[in-house]
Amino acid sequence: MATAPKKTALSAAPAEPVASSAEFAAAPPPSVSAETFAAPAAGLTELQNRWRATAEKGLAEARSAYVKAKVAAGEAADALEASYAAARSGVAAINAKALESLTANVEANFDLVKSAFGVSGFADYVALQSEFASARLDALAAQAKAIGELAQKTALDSLEPIKSQVAKSFKLAL
Repeated sequence: MATAPKKTALSAAPAEPVASSAEFAAAPPPSVSAETFAAPAAGLTELQNRWRATAEKGLAEARSAYVKAKVAAGEAADALEASYAAARSGVAAINAKALESLTANVEANFDLVKSAFGVSGFADYVALQSEFASARLDALAAQAKAIGELAQKTALDSLEPIKSQVAKSFKLAL
């Protein structure tokens, strides 16, 4: 028996004519498909524009905040430098006053020793010593008061730049 090709159900069906490429190109474009893809594309473009605008706005705000923080940090550093300079000059003034007081006390002690060699008796020495002690206590009180005033002035002068910077930073009226 000869083998003949068997016909299947597909091969028995009549073949449909296939459109040529010229006929396909000449066919009008389907408007339903274009509208189907055009609407989501417009929505995506709008969404992209919104995201871009939001990102640009956030970037601009971040830059603005950075500039403000940089300026505030610079001003704070300047205030600290001014405070340090005031404290340094105040401490120098306190040290000068303390040295002046020390010199005055040493000179007073030398004067006491010189005067002690010139006394004729024990009663004169006791009177000289009590007079010296009274004068030194008065002088010590005056010296302590002067140094205390300098310390207070130094503290106020060194805190003023920081106080004004804090008031400026937080916009408080102190």
